[in-house]
Amino acid sequence: MPFNNSNLERLGGIVDTGCADATSGIPGATVVVVGKDGEELFAKAAGKRGVDSDEPMSLDSIYFMASCTKLLTGIAVMQLVEQGKLRLDDADQIEDLCPELQDLKVLRPDGSFENKKTNITLRMLLNHTSGFGYAFFNERLRDWCFAAGLNALPETFEDVKMPLLFQPGEGWEYGTGVDWAGIALERSTGLSLNDYMQKHLFAPLGVKDMSMIPSREMRSRLVHMHARGKDGTLKARDYLFPALLEIDPDDESQTRQVFNSGGAGMFAKPHEYCKMLAVLLNDGTCPRTGARILGKDTVEEMFRNQVPDFPNHGRQGIPAAVPELTNPLPDLYAVEGNPPQGWGLTFMQSNGGATGRSTGTGHWAGIANTWWWCDRESGVAGMVCTQILPFADPAVLGLWAKVETEVYTALRERK
Repeated sequence: MPFNNSNLERLGGIVDTGCADATSGIPGATVVVVGKDGEELFAKAAGKRGVDSDEPMSLDSIYFMASCTKLLTGIAVMQLVEQGKLRLDDADQIEDLCPELQDLKVLRPDGSFENKKTNITLRMLLNHTSGFGYAFFNERLRDWCFAAGLNALPETFEDVKMPLLFQPGEGWEYGTGVDWAGIALERSTGLSLNDYMQKHLFAPLGVKDMSMIPSREMRSRLVHMHARGKDGTLKARDYLFPALLEIDPDDESQTRQVFNSGGAGMFAKPHEYCKMLAVLLNDGTCPRTGARILGKDTVEEMFRNQVPDFPNHGRQGIPAAVPELTNPLPDLYAVEGNPPQGWGLTFMQSNGGATGRSTGTGHWAGIANTWWWCDRESGVAGMVCTQILPFADPAVLGLWAKVETEVYTALRERK
């Protein structure tokens, strides 16, 4: 059952208001909400493609999804787990596929190193207990990366060859583990990660506007990237992962050389991404095409809390280690009463929230402020997409909270 006209008007007004001031607010945004049946409950694009553009934002606009890619990589990897080609807890298998993991060192707080004592499993890579981090979220790793001449935002295979921040399994740190899971998929299948996803995830859903190597036509619909200054105003800036936009997408000799980042490499139309969220709402089967992407038990495992030993993982906070890439975050998702936090296979479980979401809801985001959530209990999922740096932009967070709150109001009112 769709939302009523009053709900739709309020949701539309929230998005329009959020994009009313292009300079100090949000230049443009796309919001899509879907139900378990795959029908769009709400879809709206507002504002312009960029602060320096007169072209209206469209539902066909293409966004750099950044870490929203992790969910897609997790789904692809779990297909191989279902088939017995990869095993979640077989450390020998992963370190055989990725021998680079065997000789990793752990970077101590004092800058010295110690040997890795435990092998890394696929589960650790997917739930962020492997020890890998991100330099833009961790000052210790940032200093090491800068000294080593590596990018704070991993763009190449060399950039993910970094030390661990703790012994595998002994802590939680958001990082590049899912990139390594994608590398394991490539080496076990002989396909690039993007090619695997196109064949086994996107084609069965009829998805055409999602790719790590965006076509020229997709590039023509790219939303502009922005940076918010200290005074709160926005200006255009260069795109992250520029190599993906500079190569000839039709030249296989070039596309083969590009690192397919399982942690951050996808470009997509939000409408298409939400087709994958609808699959998760529907226990692994596409409600529109009937294609089975995952089994129900696998989806349940992805949404099971994988880190019960770290119930406050999100409250350890994220510093603004690289201020042009992220704002500081004292809590990844604050919930009244500070209930135990969880992490599924590639995404956060907040254990409720002020907007009305259920306790089993999964959610995550991309660094350029693309945000998704998937509430299987309530049968609703959605995305709020912008292209603004640094991460955790207050205006975008406010828009996301208002949209999600109104969605749950609409769900209650249609019963």
